Amino acid sequence: MLSILAFCLLVQLYYVLFVHLKLAKVNIEEIPLSAQKPLSVIVCARNEIVNLEQYLPTLLSQDYPEFEIVVVNDRSWDGTEEFLEQLEKKHRNLRVVKILDNDKFIAGKKFAVTMGIKAAKYDWLVFTDADCTPASEHWLMDMQQPIDDNTEIVLGYSPYMKKRSLLNALIRFETFFTAVNYLSFALKGMPYMGVGRNMAYKKSLFFKNKGFAAHMHIPSGDDDLFVNAHANKYNTEIRLHRDSHVWSEPNNTWGGYLKQKKRHFGAGKLYKSKHKFILSLQIVFQFLFYVFFAACMFFSREAQYIALGILGLSIIIRCFIYPKLLKRLNYSDLRWWFPILDILLFLFLTLNGFLALFGKKKVNWK
Repeated sequence: MLSILAFCLLVQLYYVLFVHLKLAKVNIEEIPLSAQKPLSVIVCARNEIVNLEQYLPTLLSQDYPEFEIVVVNDRSWDGTEEFLEQLEKKHRNLRVVKILDNDKFIAGKKFAVTMGIKAAKYDWLVFTDADCTPASEHWLMDMQQPIDDNTEIVLGYSPYMKKRSLLNALIRFETFFTAVNYLSFALKGMPYMGVGRNMAYKKSLFFKNKGFAAHMHIPSGDDDLFVNAHANKYNTEIRLHRDSHVWSEPNNTWGGYLKQKKRHFGAGKLYKSKHKFILSLQIVFQFLFYVFFAACMFFSREAQYIALGILGLSIIIRCFIYPKLLKRLNYSDLRWWFPILDILLFLFLTLNGFLALFGKKKVNWK
């Protein structure tokens, strides 16, 4: 058991030292001083009147010379339509796409995103959600189309806002590790996902690959599955500058968070085989690490000391890397709690995995 525990540590350290450390050491890009090309920002909203009133003005006030905001009103009945009509009259760069109830259309966020992309005037598309706000007025300047024409996808980062609760700490910690993973693997030349709260890609790339046709049958994946299918080491870049972060409202109930993770779990099953393998390996050996550590506590005192030493070594090594990453990704307040949150997150995601396997399959985006 101690040998298996030590082997699990070695696998864990591969991800820490050869994947995540790359993100901790990379230089953060400078925000460009000028814009290269016009762009379209796509926002999908379904009954988001409160969030639109609060956050849409911050999108419209971005310091970028030529851009449009395309808001897709997906069958809302909470006053969203009236609010957008009034705002559209005041802002020439705001365009509203209205989706009506119609049985011949496929309901869901992917359809809404597709309608927004079709309505967009420009080739470079930047995506965010109605409950999100950019960290600064320079967000679009950093998420604009890179000078390198080979770049077709830009992966940004979107932290969740801080609240005073265990759930909020867990959500932000899970978001941190998700971001560390997908940003680090992108740096290694293996991009496998992005988050729709802050990412960008070419409209031409979308239509060249028939949009979401390959996975239109599942409710999630408008962001990560599209990136998983079409991103590679030659056409993908990441953005880390604090001004390019997009802050988002977190779930405030355990039920809402479980529902969100259930959607993500369903999308993950459609990842490319190599991505599923490397991510599954990470999760399985993390699971085995804690299982065999707990098992060693029931054996001799010597075995317990060795197991505690292995756990301590794991924590010490990570203490040299993750606090820097937490600071870089705007979660500095969690740096003293990450060993505890790591265990809690592992327990929660294990439970959520079982619930996703045996629970009901139908999940709506709103």
